[in-house]
Amino acid sequence: MRETIDGAVFRAMVLCAADALERSKQVVNELNVFPVPDGDTGTNMSLTMGSAAAELRKKNELSLTEAADITASALLRGARGNSGVILSLLFRGLAKSLKGKVKADARQFAAAMADGVDAAYRAVMKPTEGTILTVSRMAAKSAREFAEAGSDFELMLVCALESAKDALEKTIEQNPVLKRAGVIDAGGQGYVIILDAMLASLQGRAAAPVTPEVVTAAEESARPREKADFSSFSSAEIAYAFDTVFIVRRGGSRPLELFRIYLESIGDSVVIGEDDDSFKVHVHTNQPGFVLTEAQNYGVLEVCKIENMRFQHDTLADTARDGLETFDAQPDAGAEGVKAAPPEKKYGCVAVCAGDGMEALFRELGTDGVVKGGQTMNPSTEDILREIEGTPAETVFVFPNNKNILMAAQQCAPLSSKKVIVIPTKNVPQGVAAMLCMDPYAEEEELRAAFTEAMDKVHTVLVTYASRDSAFDGHDIKANEYLALLDGGLAGSYTDVHALLHSLSVPLLQYRPEFLTVFYGADVSPEQAGQTAEDLRGLFPGAEVNIVCGGQPVYYYMISVE
Repeated sequence: MRETIDGAVFRAMVLCAADALERSKQVVNELNVFPVPDGDTGTNMSLTMGSAAAELRKKNELSLTEAADITASALLRGARGNSGVILSLLFRGLAKSLKGKVKADARQFAAAMADGVDAAYRAVMKPTEGTILTVSRMAAKSAREFAEAGSDFELMLVCALESAKDALEKTIEQNPVLKRAGVIDAGGQGYVIILDAMLASLQGRAAAPVTPEVVTAAEESARPREKADFSSFSSAEIAYAFDTVFIVRRGGSRPLELFRIYLESIGDSVVIGEDDDSFKVHVHTNQPGFVLTEAQNYGVLEVCKIENMRFQHDTLADTARDGLETFDAQPDAGAEGVKAAPPEKKYGCVAVCAGDGMEALFRELGTDGVVKGGQTMNPSTEDILREIEGTPAETVFVFPNNKNILMAAQQCAPLSSKKVIVIPTKNVPQGVAAMLCMDPYAEEEELRAAFTEAMDKVHTVLVTYASRDSAFDGHDIKANEYLALLDGGLAGSYTDVHALLHSLSVPLLQYRPEFLTVFYGADVSPEQAGQTAEDLRGLFPGAEVNIVCGGQPVYYYMISVE
């Protein structure tokens, strides 16, 4: 019988939990419909726990206090999404309760679990039952009840786990959104995976990944679904589109409660986790710029990540309908502690793009760093900052190539050791046109003006597809039709590309195009791209038409018109 744990045991428990979440993250993703149906809870929780694992693997000899503090600090800084921030709070409260202890017995650890739950509930402005909060609270309650009479640490965790599982099964009835989707709570499932893995570590066994069980038809009809049908939810149901997470280093004495009230007035899902010298905020809002501006009244903004959940949802809905693999976000290595490359030249460039062909093109044009990302795959500020710091130049120009990435790129300027200038390119063709003007001998202002002028001269046609029937901006759109976007505005939907090009030729003729470049995507064959180029040559006989294999997702074609 084990009666206590020390730092080494706690470290092993956390490492086991991180590994288990990594293996089971997709199972958790497929449940996620609350607070919004964006399908990334498993990935967020895995990345959050992974940040703690990365720090713990750097050190072997740790006291219990040190192990708990390192875990809590890493989780706070690495927390992703609503679920990740709440998870970091559960461990922050636990670490505070264990501070100064060389070992912890069942009673002390159960009390620490309860303190973590209290910290999470205090940080969430409007706690909702039927979530990870409920599951963790019931687990801590059971652990404390056992520890009142028993001293077996392992059995204490067994009781906590069983209560967590019971609470998880009931979440479908507690939360109307979950009931509508017919699933249990994703964050609660992630927490159960963590508890199970921590127990497995104590018992000397490997934590098994969560896999669907084989059940009879009768059993199936009476139990929750194993996957949420994201296509049954409309992105219009997401009231606040931007999932905004950031860290602020404290400055001044202004009370955070004022900031909480402000955030609640322009968003929801507000969670604020505090450390000794900084705090981390999670909020869903339609005005992330206002949020970040207000945050600077409370200290210095360090790191920010903004994602458009409507785009994420539409991608998942398409995936559910088409049976495609989902995009699996890769863990951030973390910009903190990255050594800046010493300057070897005056200027450097960093661009954001998706697709092997696009990456190769930007590198041919002289780009020093390429950040993988784009529509539905928005990189974080840390992702962009890492490439900036790795660029061996005094001044680094950044081309975000997507309006949803612009703000994350702008946050790099105060964080970087280099001078950062963001050129506000809204799409890849604008970025390519700007890079063609790169002159290493020009003055900074001349170069900035040249980039901006080249960007503004480009008109861009983006060709994608409609995920569902809808009406927008006077257009009736049918599912699976080709959608044409001209300079960001919807130009129409069409049953075939040939009709789309003919329709667009009318507004494009006013620009008197001399050059057209067709960047074709991953779902387009060279033969199809060649036919599209021939169509364009017929429609614009005086223009030079070129084809480039971009390999980009989402867009069948990106057409640059100059």
